Amino acid sequence: MRINARLDDERAEKLRQLQSLTRLSTSEIVEHAIDLLHRYQSERSRDKLDALLSSDFVGCANGPADLASQYKPPLARDLEDKHGLG
Repeated sequence: MRINARLDDERAEKLRQLQSLTRLSTSEIVEHAIDLLHRYQSERSRDKLDALLSSDFVGCANGPADLASQYKPPLARDLEDKHGLG
């Protein structure tokens, strides 16, 4: 894939510094940056999921076992009871 990007002066200078320090091409630096950001986001998502699953939030409600797939009848009944809506 070909990428055409505009960088502000600060990021352009950072890129030049990275090229000088690492002797990597712009393409290689972009590849490394994408890999690092992808790894960071994947770990962050996994950390959030782990936190949610280890909390008492998941499975804290009572209701029918099939509520996730059959929610409309109970919802309609509760709305009718609460607001007179059907």
